[in-house]
Amino acid sequence: MPFDYTLDFRTVDFRQHPELYRVGKGEQGVLLVQPYKSEILPHWRFRTPDVAQKSADKIYALFEAYLEAGDFVGADMARKFLQMGFTRARRYANHRGGKKYDGPVPADKKGQSGSHGRPELPRTDSPDPDKVEAAIIFKQKWDQAKQHPDYQRQQAEFEARYGK
Repeated sequence: MPFDYTLDFRTVDFRQHPELYRVGKGEQGVLLVQPYKSEILPHWRFRTPDVAQKSADKIYALFEAYLEAGDFVGADMARKFLQMGFTRARRYANHRGGKKYDGPVPADKKGQSGSHGRPELPRTDSPDPDKVEAAIIFKQKWDQAKQHPDYQRQQAEFEARYGK
């Protein structure tokens, strides 16, 4: 089921109400779903390969802790932060300053990813090697999370229980 952007994310506690959570596509909701955003975001960094490794390791440890607690929503949010580490590091590698599209995001599309009709800015001629390495680090952890047997099992159980 698609991610539900109509919820009041300032007030919903998804640990208390996992039935409201939607996996959605990609990184949808990664900066909205509480309390997980507040628990994971402080650890999300990709400035250098060393910083990215520490960040990815910490977020993966949170991922495993959520799985151990049977908290699929938390595990999925940690997976999304690992995915976002990869995509943002790649964006910064390819686009100095991290800005990929020209112009502001349309008001009705705030919080959603994509070009929304905006042209892509030119890519740099020489990608930032630190950001390329950071992206590789996050990609490895993201792949590890997606393939984790307990994650796959809990995702199937979540979808069967909530139809999402």
